Amino acid sequence: MDENGFITSTLHSDRRLGTQYGAIHQPLHPSTEFGFQDARELAAVFQGKSGFTYSRQGTPTTAALEAKITRMEKGVGSVSFATGMAALTATLFTLLRQGDHLIASKYLFGNTNSLLGTLRDLGVQTTLVDATDLAQVQAARQPNTRMVFLETIANPGTQVADLQGVGQWCQDEGLLYVVDATLSSPYLLPGREFKASLVINSLSKHIGGHGNALGGMVTDTGLFDWTTYPNIAQVYRNGNPQNWGLVQIRKKGLRDMGGTLSSDVAHRLAVGSETLPLRMERICANALALARHLKAHPKVKHVRYPGLEDHPQHERTAHLFGNRFGGLMSVVLEDKIEIFDFLNRLKVFVLATHLGDNRSLVLPVAHTIYYEMGAEQRALMGIADNQLRISVGIEEIVDLTTDFDQALAQS
Repeated sequence: MDENGFITSTLHSDRRLGTQYGAIHQPLHPSTEFGFQDARELAAVFQGKSGFTYSRQGTPTTAALEAKITRMEKGVGSVSFATGMAALTATLFTLLRQGDHLIASKYLFGNTNSLLGTLRDLGVQTTLVDATDLAQVQAARQPNTRMVFLETIANPGTQVADLQGVGQWCQDEGLLYVVDATLSSPYLLPGREFKASLVINSLSKHIGGHGNALGGMVTDTGLFDWTTYPNIAQVYRNGNPQNWGLVQIRKKGLRDMGGTLSSDVAHRLAVGSETLPLRMERICANALALARHLKAHPKVKHVRYPGLEDHPQHERTAHLFGNRFGGLMSVVLEDKIEIFDFLNRLKVFVLATHLGDNRSLVLPVAHTIYYEMGAEQRALMGIADNQLRISVGIEEIVDLTTDFDQALAQS
């Protein structure tokens, strides 16, 4: 493990891998193919030796980004993808088979819910549970259960799963524990700390941070014994067993499915990641201040943010993330407020669907990301018509509170 702190390790990651001419960043490798002087070396790479053959399975530039995120997560290796959903899809589709059973949180990102529906159509049984309660996760166990899948902080409800309790139980039971850590990021808590087997990050969000690049990453923490997992193909059961899971994800997810991250974008994400700790500190401080401000506003019906003392998982979140609570909150305005007119009065907040950006973003939940579910399903999930999802950025907090105040004053 790296003896330096998080920021130092991240900033110096590229040059410590070795660069030409004293460059502080790894170079950009846009090449599609990689040539060899010796045909035996070409064959050796195809047969498992480390190296590059065709950029669909990775380049030196994506490898440098993978090494950077691996350090952040305190893992043993990573595989990069073109988007976070590509990373998640590759993980689930390459490690689960027809007849397997998956336990998942019922508080999942909408697109992830849709993906689980596709898995069910292909014969993977799925049980959705309230993952904030370990007992419900345990009760869902079946003889054919292969995997437990959770998110660290749910979008948009901000529920925080019992990450440590589930992690210990999965380790005791020998279950694969996969966690989407996008909304917390490895800065607030590396996946290894709550015993995740695999950690998925959407690099498009906090890690990239600048709203200019899409990317995803799967990181193996080294805590799972892949020799016990029956779904690893025999062809990948060679070499260090610690690598078997990622090798299968890379081969199937990149070589076969083609969800490849380009070198150009990987370089952009790597540079963006260097300021992750600074941005996260500012985002968390801004979000807590804004949540407290809105909670006290007479035209705001409800604020759900883990940093508020009335949040059901407030103490858990404070313990897990060191009194930092992320940048996502859910806000419900008074029923009499016309939500679209209110949103159109905002001047600083960007009306956009994204998370973890430097800029503060807002959207009406029921009319956008949960529109396709219909009114009945939204009601069952507790999603109100006047509910906003807010992703807090790094602006001056007075500008954010003032913007909300002026828009509410006219509503």
